[in-house]
Amino acid sequence: MATIAATRFERPLHPLNAILLAFPLPLFLGALLSDLAYQASFQVQWANFSSWLLAGGLFVGGFALLWALIGLVRSPAGRRGRAAAYFVVLLAMWLLGFANALVHSKDAFAIMPEALYLSAVVAVLALVGAWMGYSGTHSRETA
Repeated sequence: MATIAATRFERPLHPLNAILLAFPLPLFLGALLSDLAYQASFQVQWANFSSWLLAGGLFVGGFALLWALIGLVRSPAGRRGRAAAYFVVLLAMWLLGFANALVHSKDAFAIMPEALYLSAVVAVLALVGAWMGYSGTHSRETA
């Protein structure tokens, strides 16, 4: 008896969606790293870097969120749960990222430690969102 491993596409990711989904994770992760650098050195420019990285992550993440909303509306009833979870994760990422941008708009010394915690949560949500978006292929064994 031979076992064959085959790859099956559950939900193919559109190439434009894949491009849009590729940006929030490194941008929000960069904001987290620059917040860590600011906490260690208290150089104001690190807080400025983090603000710009958050703005970029929110800009591109907004388009990815819009794409997830369209995917949720267009998904069949059987797969609506996964599309809804994906949309909720991206929505939470965007809303907490926006709250983090508002925190970063304060004076640089006043943003700690709240900005660091928000950046960590947003980076984790971006990682989960990217994982959910790119996990459309599954391998299965058939006999």
